[in-house]
Amino acid sequence: MDRSAFAPAAGRAEREYERGLQPRDFGDFLGQTAVLEPLRLMVEAARNREEVLEHLLFTGPPGLGKTSLAFALAEETGAPLRVTSGPALTKARDLVGILSQLEPGSILFVDEVHRLPSDVEEYLYGAMDRFTIEWTLDSGVHARLLKLEIAPFTLVGATTRESLLSPPFRSRFGQVLRFEPYPPEVLAAILERSARLLGVALTDEARDLLAHHARGTPRIANRLLRRARDVAEMEGDGGVDEDAVRRAFALLSIDEHGLERGDRRVLEALARAGGGPMGLKNLAVAVEEDEGTLSEVVEPWLIRRGLLARTPQGRVLTPAGWRVCGREADVEPPPLFRGDP
Repeated sequence: MDRSAFAPAAGRAEREYERGLQPRDFGDFLGQTAVLEPLRLMVEAARNREEVLEHLLFTGPPGLGKTSLAFALAEETGAPLRVTSGPALTKARDLVGILSQLEPGSILFVDEVHRLPSDVEEYLYGAMDRFTIEWTLDSGVHARLLKLEIAPFTLVGATTRESLLSPPFRSRFGQVLRFEPYPPEVLAAILERSARLLGVALTDEARDLLAHHARGTPRIANRLLRRARDVAEMEGDGGVDEDAVRRAFALLSIDEHGLERGDRRVLEALARAGGGPMGLKNLAVAVEEDEGTLSEVVEPWLIRRGLLARTPQGRVLTPAGWRVCGREADVEPPPLFRGDP
């Protein structure tokens, strides 16, 4: 049987689970206090003035709740929500079609907003500033400037690459809200809520172990919980305990440090090279991985854990990275890692 035929269905099932576990409003949204507090204030102030909420930019690594907060914001304000993404808006007419159909006070959520084409982005300027869209028909002496009035709305953009937004576009957002990785105690509370929604019995030990290995990301925490539930249902009584979690980690090749196979391959490649420095291209060849995946997916977590560092000369192992590899540094670490002034 060709199991690949079931991949789209499996992906849809994962997304359905994700949507089912999303917070419904601000009260359900756990963590990200530095984001929620100013956002609550802005929502209440706009409501008191009977104004449309300012445009918002949500930025931060993937999986931290940017999309979830956009849905919670719509529920909290009672505003109609329209959802799209940067890659979906390939032409200006796509944007005009969406904006012309917005109701007053609507929230337009654009995921991956940094991937908007430049010409589409420019059409947004007038829409964000004056709630009008201007475009030119014909050219030369027959050129005509047309204006389309649109209903006042709030643009909520989400991005993992804030630096790719052009300065004029970024400056039009009234507030930039940065999402940070979640501490284990907040992830533990999120896991408890998810377990209740899924109808899963979750022990405290299993909850804490999942939270510790979730890389500060609720999406990863919920995925690990679902895999542990699968193991518990197939190999146990259905309750998720510490043993079920460890068996799930073994199936997923997650070690006691929370590292996956790809993470370990990077660290081991650097160890074989004497700890580095290694350039990105050489490291990508050594681990047979795409350069973009290494720099944007694998390395950020290793850097946050203090296992790897980027230097002008290339990637190097830190003393902690050597210890995770089960070895001591082959050479004296540079001053950056010795704590020298």
